[in-house]
Amino acid sequence: MSEGIEGIPQTAEQETKGTKEDKEARAAQEAAGVEQTGVSTAEAAPSADRTDTGTGTDFVNPLRDPQDRRLPRIAGPSGLVIFGVTGDLSRKKLMPAVYDLANRGLLPPGFSLVGFARRDWEDQDFAQVVHDAVREHARTPFREEVWQQLAEGMRFIPGDFDDDTAFKQLRSAVEELDASRGTSGNYAFYLSVPPKFFPKVVQQLKKHKLASAPEGSWRRAVIEKPFGHDLRSAEELNRIVHEVFDPEQVFRIDHYLGKETVQNLLALRFANQMFEPIWNRSFVDHVQITMAEDIGIGGRAGYYDGIGAARDVIQNHLLQLMALTAMEEPAAFDAASLLTEKLKVLKAVRLPQDLGQGTVRGQYAAAWQGGTKVRGYLEEDGIDQSSTTDTYAAVRLQVENRRWAGVPFYLRTGKRLGRRVTEIAVVFQRAPHSPFDSTATEELGSNAIVIRVQPDEGMTVRFGSKVPGTSMEIRDVTMDFAYGESFTESSPEAYERLILDVLLGDANLFPRHQEVEESWKILDPIEQYWATHGRPAQYASGSWGPEEADEMLARDGRSWRRP
Repeated sequence: MSEGIEGIPQTAEQETKGTKEDKEARAAQEAAGVEQTGVSTAEAAPSADRTDTGTGTDFVNPLRDPQDRRLPRIAGPSGLVIFGVTGDLSRKKLMPAVYDLANRGLLPPGFSLVGFARRDWEDQDFAQVVHDAVREHARTPFREEVWQQLAEGMRFIPGDFDDDTAFKQLRSAVEELDASRGTSGNYAFYLSVPPKFFPKVVQQLKKHKLASAPEGSWRRAVIEKPFGHDLRSAEELNRIVHEVFDPEQVFRIDHYLGKETVQNLLALRFANQMFEPIWNRSFVDHVQITMAEDIGIGGRAGYYDGIGAARDVIQNHLLQLMALTAMEEPAAFDAASLLTEKLKVLKAVRLPQDLGQGTVRGQYAAAWQGGTKVRGYLEEDGIDQSSTTDTYAAVRLQVENRRWAGVPFYLRTGKRLGRRVTEIAVVFQRAPHSPFDSTATEELGSNAIVIRVQPDEGMTVRFGSKVPGTSMEIRDVTMDFAYGESFTESSPEAYERLILDVLLGDANLFPRHQEVEESWKILDPIEQYWATHGRPAQYASGSWGPEEADEMLARDGRSWRRP
């Protein structure tokens, strides 16, 4: 430990010369008591104030000042096994996120990454694939020393999901990494595979005793959406997974919940006094939650056709955003308390009595978008001309509780819309009385708080202000908060936060199986209605959806925001 103490002044001197990422990495090493040449891998279980070392005992870091906020939480000894490691998600998101965490000093020195896929690769081939993905997609600068340390812990297992020999090799690799890298038997298994393979993979993990952790260690399963395609399939999937892993060992990834702006929604509501008193039916007129994409389905016809926008986005992303917007203040910021409050919202959701009037689905049609002629959905490769899959979906929901009774929540999502944007808009009621004549306020809209989730993360407050001049004219103005302007550090990618939380066992930002099933209870009746009532409305690519969606809000005396 004396070496670490002697090294601190030198590190502090060097901090003025480094980038933000260099500072974070050095701060992480200081707080963990780890020198480049000092502590062995097995001993280096970095921590914030107190860390679970995986051996059943807590290690208190004597060098860490509890008041030091430079250092976020750091994972203890652990490894990550990715099934389906050759897919786009793994290449573009998961592997770069692992490198970015290592580059920021948030992974232990002995962290290990194991890939499992149907490729005839050796370990060095896999390391090269990771290297190329990191070079192309990583958020932080490439540093050779970080890469070398990470690459030493990489292994690749070739095989199919029903290949017993491959899973025996996987178990041998895990045991070898425990000995050579000091992972202490702690592993997360990331299922970056289609849902139809989930049962086979988890059953193989159980069969080969990979799901059971040694005493004092942990094993966790990470599942990507979609979590089933309706309530029945979701319940069956949960049953199969929970036969192998306990519910608290299963982490369902919804990457939207890992975004800084989504988490900031909770800070906005519960850390400030100015918003919460008006966050209710007495002041709010309605809420709009939008996730728009400006791209089509690309080459994903095999996945997308038959699923559609509502199942792909509303069931998980938008209902989660709605629950966070509408929930009551939790007793604490922990997984159990957040689950309790989100479930209350989901259970209180009521569908429109007339689903034909309160829901809309559409398909994008051929048109000019961004100066390019694009194909319609039915003209995409691999799509049947008779397909009724929705590429646009909008629904009106009510939350029947004391806070929100009578306030409609409008949820919409679509492909080939005007621009890529995700936002939550809380639109307030107009003033009950205006002393100004109508000409003074004809350009005045409703007050609104808009939380921009992506791409320009931040928040906008819209209110009325007098236009300079001799006459009384009131017009909408906005006050903007942007992450990129208010904070010097850039926001981490959602997968960075979520992978770190998996390794730490922090389930705050992961939907539990109860939330998944409640969400399907909301969407299933809508999907069943659509299946027996006509075809999706057509809308021009580059527009903001079908006319029927505008008419749905117009019947309520409202209109969609233009993001």
